[in-house]
Formats: sequence, structure tokens, C-alpha cells
Amino acid sequence: MRILYIATSFPEPAKGDTIYTDLAEALHVAEHEITVAVSEQTRNRRTAVLCRERDLDVLRIVTGNYYDVGLIEKGITTLRIPIAMRRGIIKFLGKHIFDMILFESPPVTNVSLVSWAKKQFKCPAYLMLKDIFPQNAVDLGVIKKGGILYAYFCHKEKKLYRTADFIGCMSDANRKYLLDHNCWLNPDKVELFPNTKKLTNDIVTKEFPLRKKFGIPETACVFLFGGNMGRPQCIDLLCETITTCKDDGDIFFLFVGRGTDRYKIENTIAKYNIKNSLLIDAMPRPEFEQIIRECDVGLIVLDPRFTIPNYPSRILSYMEYAKPVLAITDMVSDISELINAAQCGEWVWSGDKEGIIRKVREMAQIDKRSLMGLNARNYIENHFEVKSSVHKLEQAMKRRKQYV
Repeated sequence: MRILYIATSFPEPAKGDTIYTDLAEALHVAEHEITVAVSEQTRNRRTAVLCRERDLDVLRIVTGNYYDVGLIEKGITTLRIPIAMRRGIIKFLGKHIFDMILFESPPVTNVSLVSWAKKQFKCPAYLMLKDIFPQNAVDLGVIKKGGILYAYFCHKEKKLYRTADFIGCMSDANRKYLLDHNCWLNPDKVELFPNTKKLTNDIVTKEFPLRKKFGIPETACVFLFGGNMGRPQCIDLLCETITTCKDDGDIFFLFVGRGTDRYKIENTIAKYNIKNSLLIDAMPRPEFEQIIRECDVGLIVLDPRFTIPNYPSRILSYMEYAKPVLAITDMVSDISELINAAQCGEWVWSGDKEGIIRKVREMAQIDKRSLMGLNARNYIENHFEVKSSVHKLEQAMKRRKQYV
């Protein structure tokens, strides 16, 4: 297949890997011709460029700043992305031939871009649905249900689902939610397409250089929270947790990443002089992978108000490195079912503050963390290896050809 992957994030090789770069590379290894068109932040680049990265053609189109910015700037960039991306694709890829458009959502505003690309290249489109918007924003109080913004984004959302020839959902609960709330959708085009990744076999460490570097006690049970720190992750809840556990000498909390609410962790640590918590900026991928090896438990946190079933991709990194997971989520996410099926950790409702503290302290003491970690690794090998995503895309294309 010749695939045009319209991406919102596709880091350069030196900046690390993601589930999206893993998928693109796996498609290339499977002898598919893939071209990536990605929106680039203004802070990183001033002009568009078509270059060769990861043995792929990558077109980087400057659209504006999207990550780690305020809601107004993020909103303006979101509206600009389809226009700037279309111009860049016409200029650099207008004469190319593609068999499939691959893209993810959010943002739902990219629907006009994908609709145009389908007509331009006369091929179907596969949507990797990573979040259900605008309902997630309504759940968090960012958008008012029934308002003008809500109506606008709902219109875009419906058009998005109609435009996509295939919709891949992260979990069974995701798929069920989508069909239950969009009864007009053809169930045959909505399928399970979980987050997957390329797995490493270098998962064990006998040395702990980063614990020493950052002053983390070797004997403490280290709870790692890695990734975005925004509203969906309910950072206020994490602040309450580390404050309550600040005198627990056998527990250490490590936060690695960025996000709009990151400052709350920083302020809490400073205000209460918390010694058993540390906040680190995003680090190079090799160093982050090493810190995962040296930690004991991976944290997943979601706001208890969510009514849509989220499925954070960060759980894959914990499972890859054989780390047990403590998932603190809403009631509708089926991540608890994954943990039960894999026997790889514990789950607690994010609205139960006392229960969260109890689970943290229990996991710091239990002697079966290693077994949970091994279960996690076995489960990801059998269910979330990136080759399975390649196979699903190949099968989707075959089904498409049967009806053409």
C-alpha cells in the first residue's frame, strides 16, 4: 500500500519514539510505502520541509503551537492546521498517488483536510480514534453542553465519522460508546484498533544510575507518572496524594513530562517541602526508558468526571518494561478490565481519595509486584505488539477492495 499518514505529532528520531512512529516504521518494514505529513509547531520550525527520517518521507508543515500552550492559542492553531496542511500537501505531494489516508483524532477540525485528501488522491481514509471530542471537554467543564462551541464541534465530529471509511477504536468500551451514541453509524466500519508499540527486550536493569543522579532512595518503592500533565490527568488529585504521603519514607513519587497543569505539582512540592516527590522535565527517550526500568510502579490517572472511556497509551510503556500498574480512573474506562485480565496491577476509582492512598501504600508493601510486572510484559507481547496494527490496516484495505 501507498499510505499518506496525516499526523498531529511525529517526533524527529533524536527526540524519541511514540506509538505513531512505531506504527509508521512497522508499516515500512512490512513493505508499505508510507509518507508522513505532520503539523509542526512554530517554536520548532519556520518553514515547511520534506525530508527523510526513519527511512520514511516526512513532510513537516508549520501550523502554529499546539502543545504546552493556553487554550486560546491551542484553539487558534487547531483551526489553522487544516488550511496550512492542505497548502503544504499540495505543494510537496500534490502529484503523488496514495491508496489510503491514515489519520488520528483529535483534532476533529482536521475533517475538512481529510475529506479534501480523499478526493485529491481518490482513496479511502482510516481514522485512529484516540479521544472522543467534544464530550471529553464537556466532562472536564472546558466546553458547555448546548453552547455554540459545543454545537460547532459536534457538527465536526459527526462529519469526521462520516468521512472516515474505517474507524479504529482503542478498546471495546470505546467502540460500544461510539456506536451507542451514533446509532446511524455502520457497525461494520467501526473496529477495535488498540494502541500498540514496538517492543524492546532490554527491560531489566541491575544498576540504578538515575536514582543516584536524582537522589531517589534505592530502597523506596518508586511510583512513576510519565507523560502529559493536563486536565484529563486530574493533577489536583495527584497533588493531594503526594501531600498525604509526604512522610511515607518507603514511598517516592516521580513525575516526568510537561503539560498545562504541571505547575500544580511543582507548586505543591515547594509549598509543603515534600522530600519524597520529584518533578523532572521531559527527558530524552533512552533516559526515560532507563528511569522506567528503575521504577517500581507505573501510575495512570484520569479525572473521575469522565463519561467517555479513555485508554491512555502510557500504560504500554509500563507494561513493556514489566512494571505493575496502579490505574486511578473514572468508572467508565475499561482499563480496569485490562488490568484484571492481565493480572498486572491494581485499579481504584479516581473519586475515592481514601481508597487511592490505601492502594498506594498497599502496593508499596506487597511482595508480588514482580509477578504483576511479568504478567504485564506477557500480556503486551500477546495483545499490543505493533505488528497487529499493521495487519488490521492491511485487512481493512482488503475489505475495501472487495466492495469497490
